[in-house]
Amino acid sequence: MADITDTDERQTPPQPGGGTAQDDQDAQRRRRVAAWRAARRTLTRSPLDLPLGERLAALAAGAGSVTDPDGPTDIYGDGVVAELEKRVAALLGMEAAAFFPTGTMAQQVALRCWAGRTGNDTVALHPLAHPEVHERGALGAVSGLRTVHPTAEPRLPTASEIRDFEEPFGTLMLELPLRDAGFTLPTWQELQDVVEAARERDAVVHFDGARLWECAPHFGRELPEIAALADSVYVSFYKTLGGLSGAALAGPRTLVDEARTWRHRYGGQLFQQFPAAIGALMGLDRELPQLPAYVAQAKVVAGALAEGFAEAGAGWFRVHPEPPHTHQFQVWLPYPSDVLDEAAVRLAEETGVCLFRRWWPAPAGPPGTSFTEVTVGHEGLEWSAADVRDAVRAFLERVTAP
Repeated sequence: MADITDTDERQTPPQPGGGTAQDDQDAQRRRRVAAWRAARRTLTRSPLDLPLGERLAALAAGAGSVTDPDGPTDIYGDGVVAELEKRVAALLGMEAAAFFPTGTMAQQVALRCWAGRTGNDTVALHPLAHPEVHERGALGAVSGLRTVHPTAEPRLPTASEIRDFEEPFGTLMLELPLRDAGFTLPTWQELQDVVEAARERDAVVHFDGARLWECAPHFGRELPEIAALADSVYVSFYKTLGGLSGAALAGPRTLVDEARTWRHRYGGQLFQQFPAAIGALMGLDRELPQLPAYVAQAKVVAGALAEGFAEAGAGWFRVHPEPPHTHQFQVWLPYPSDVLDEAAVRLAEETGVCLFRRWWPAPAGPPGTSFTEVTVGHEGLEWSAADVRDAVRAFLERVTAP
C-alpha cells in the first residue's frame, strides 16, 4: 500500500504497457473525482480534487497573507523557505528546523545522523510504520540502516516491550499517530513511559510526526511539550495541512546542521521551493488552528457512523478506533472494496453527499472484508449526527441493491 494524502486514494501500481486495465482504472478515477468535486456535502475536501488552475490561483491569492509577494524568491533554501523553517522550530519548541522536499528523505537523514552519533545503525520501529510499509526498503537500501520491531501488535510499543527487547538499538522511532493501525495513539502517560524506557537503554527517540499537528487534543498537551519528549521530530506539510508537498526535520541545531549536509548529498537541496513553502505557511495559518475542532467533530461522526450501521442492520462492522484519537479513523465492512467504491460514488452522484471516498481490501482477515479511512475537515463541521446516520442508511441501500 503506497502512501497518500489524508483524503485521496492509495496509489495503484501502473499496469505494464498501459492497456485496458489501466485505462479502466483511469476512467474510474475520473468518475470518482468528478463525483467528489460535485458533491455539495462532504466530510472533507482534498486539494487534489481541484483542477491545476484553481490550485495555482489559490496559492497566488494566499501568498500575500504569509510572506511578502514583492520579495525575492528563495534560492537554495533562503527567503520564504527560511521563514518556514524558523516558524516550525518555534511551533515545536526546537532549536532549529530544516525544510526537506519529502518526509521520506527527512526521516532517512534523521535516522542516519542518529546512527552515526550513537554508533548503532539499528532502528527500533513498528512493522506498520511508514518506512517499513511505504518506502520500498529505503532505510536499508539507501541509508544502510537495520530495523527491528519491539512489537507486532496494532499499536505502538509499551514501555515493558522496549525495556525487555532482546537486542540493542540506537534509535527508537515512534509514528504519531500510527496511521496504518487506524491513526492510533498511546495515552500521554504511555508515551512518556516508552520514551523513558528508551532513554534507559541509551537510545535516542525520533518522532515520525507526519500527522503530529493533530495529536495535541488527544494528549491534552501543546505541541512544544509533545515534541520535547523526542530528540528529533519530522512533520509533514501536505498531510493534514493541505500544502503542496514538503516536510521539516526539527531538533538540536547541531543535528539540523548535519542534516542539511546530508540533504544536499541525498539530492534534496533544490534550487527553488517557494511554492511548497508558501503552501505550508498557508496551511499552518488556516488549518492548524482548526484541528481541535476537527478532532472533536470526528468523535461525533464516528459515533454516528456506528449508530447508523447498527440501525440499518449492517451486521458486522467496525469503526476504529472508537472514539478516534485524531480527526482520522478507519471503518471496516464485510463487502468487497469494488462494491463499496461503487456505492460511495453512486451516493455522491445521486444525492450530492460524499460520505466515503476510497475503499481497499483488508490487509488481513477473511476475504471480502474492506476498510476505508475517514477524515473530518472543515466541511465536516456542519454535519450533525443525524446527517451522518441518514447518509449511512443511503449508502448501505446502494451497497445491498441488486
